[in-house]
Amino acid sequence: MIAKQLKPYYRLMRFQKPVGTLLLLWPTLAALWAASEGLPPWTLVIVFSLGACFMRAAGCVINDYADRDFDGAVARTNQRPLATGEITGKQALICFAILIILAASLLFFLNDFTRLLAIGGVFIAIAYPFMKRWTHLPQLVLGIAFSWGIVMAFASVRETIPASGWIMFVASFVWITAYDTIYAMVDRQDDLKVGIKSTAILFGSADKIIIAILQLLFLLLLLLLGVTLDYGWAYHIGLGIAASCLIYQQWLIRKRQPMMCFQAFANNVWVGFAIFSGIVLETSSFDWLHSF
Repeated sequence: MIAKQLKPYYRLMRFQKPVGTLLLLWPTLAALWAASEGLPPWTLVIVFSLGACFMRAAGCVINDYADRDFDGAVARTNQRPLATGEITGKQALICFAILIILAASLLFFLNDFTRLLAIGGVFIAIAYPFMKRWTHLPQLVLGIAFSWGIVMAFASVRETIPASGWIMFVASFVWITAYDTIYAMVDRQDDLKVGIKSTAILFGSADKIIIAILQLLFLLLLLLLGVTLDYGWAYHIGLGIAASCLIYQQWLIRKRQPMMCFQAFANNVWVGFAIFSGIVLETSSFDWLHSF
């Protein structure tokens, strides 16, 4: 009985769809390894992993609350708990508050600078879903929100944010803007009907070329990161795999078919994992990796 009552909340927080959590987690963990120049303290790995889960879930809840009057008219979202009435707006806000409290409890393990950054991150996460009413650029706000873990990771390890941290942040921001535009292409026709704004609508017929430019800029920024941190072959192999994934995504979206666009969006999990793996191997103590 309890499991049946909790199931709508499970769906509301999207725990059944881990893609979003992984897209938030991989850049954050990559930043932790880069900032630590190797294996970071396990306390930080656990804190940031749990934080990614809590904040992504909270983001989904506040997003659905903001879209509760629109999701019923969109084919992909019309079965979400708020759209179907399984959960009320008040219940969703309570769920959101609980998730924020859980995330806030993790701040006890972080330094003061990181705590201040976390407060800013919460406001950015709350603002994102409402941007779709006021601007065609909500994807840029999501880019900041999902990249915020990078600056927090550097702050937690070094108590400052070096140039490499900002390069990672900007690279992540550009990448997220690109893949969330692809995600917005899935719902473009429905969004036009209900009045939701997005970069996919703003870019129009230029969407694919702009996404390609953003993806190329993302790779160039990661090359700059490699130069800045003096990374070698392990990192660049990961970067090559990520580039291959981005080329595959361009092939998937070539006809702008919603299902293919969604596959291209989901493929970014492997982009994030490739970059993370490259940084982990590059900063590891496996000397043979750096002997080539």
